[in-house]
Amino acid sequence: MELLVPEAEASADITVDGNSRRIRANGYPIKKPGAFPNRNNPHSISKKNYNLKIPLNPRKTGRATNAQGSVFGIAINGVVMDPGTAEYWQNNRRSGWNYEALGGACKLGLDTYNAHVQPDGTYHYHGIPTGVLASEGGRAVPALIGWAADGFPIYGPYGYSKPEQTSSVKKLKSSYRIKSGTRPSGPGGRYNGKFTQDWAYVAGAGDLDQCNGRVAVTPEYPNGTYHYVLTDSFPYIPRCWMGAPDSSFKRLKRRADVQSDEAESQFAALAADIATNRPTIGFTAMSDNSEEALTLIQAQGGHRPRFLQGGHRPPPPGAGPRQGQRRQGGRSPCSGS
Repeated sequence: MELLVPEAEASADITVDGNSRRIRANGYPIKKPGAFPNRNNPHSISKKNYNLKIPLNPRKTGRATNAQGSVFGIAINGVVMDPGTAEYWQNNRRSGWNYEALGGACKLGLDTYNAHVQPDGTYHYHGIPTGVLASEGGRAVPALIGWAADGFPIYGPYGYSKPEQTSSVKKLKSSYRIKSGTRPSGPGGRYNGKFTQDWAYVAGAGDLDQCNGRVAVTPEYPNGTYHYVLTDSFPYIPRCWMGAPDSSFKRLKRRADVQSDEAESQFAALAADIATNRPTIGFTAMSDNSEEALTLIQAQGGHRPRFLQGGHRPPPPGAGPRQGQRRQGGRSPCSGS
């Protein structure tokens, strides 16, 4: 097995403590990932200090809880699952049209394991972690991939054809389908799967519920359990929980937090650009993303700014465009509709 770092450094310790399952990991993948930084992702993997807790015997809450923009779960190798992106149509978060990492419109520097790196060094999955799947049995049996923030297990795309008993194995299908017709706003054009909003849950269309889960027996749970399934079509990694996510996951560095933390530096950089290129224009840097800030920038800067989605800090000279940013004269990592 080819290693990214020495085995002693790539660690994931999963233990049972009373009624809880404890997961301590540093976020390093054991199998060597793709090259990071790369042309479409200028970030390096850095060691984390995950100390997560989930219920050993999770229960459904009776309703689905939205996980969009959050860390959904963690794989058995200690790498987190964070399927959403910070990329929006025309770099405009308010448009409501969020690009999918695996939708075919973005070049985000993903490696062969459907993962890449966030600005803070977090290596994370956007789809099926193929390396973990291969090492856990692949097609032979339903493969345990990890655990969701609510404590329910996460399995690979294969499951028993008869949920209530050990039987032949098949690839499970999501119940999400691309909407018919054309988009009513934003990018327009026909729905084609490039945006999260192109998809709709159709009960009974596949094997799984709206959170990409089902109740079935598995090798680890011979009496059956509710579990989530990773699929090779949307949502890839579930976008909602059927249980209550543990607060330890909420403390992880999330994309929304990055956007908030970095807003001031983004506007300061924009102010500096305006001061350099338009010295006669007065400008006060804003520290929020409010409509008032947009109006002021438009009025004093003469053009609508190209907002940097995902809260990424400017890369060092020569590092290339970062995720969610357009370089002058260059292209956004996502394009088309």
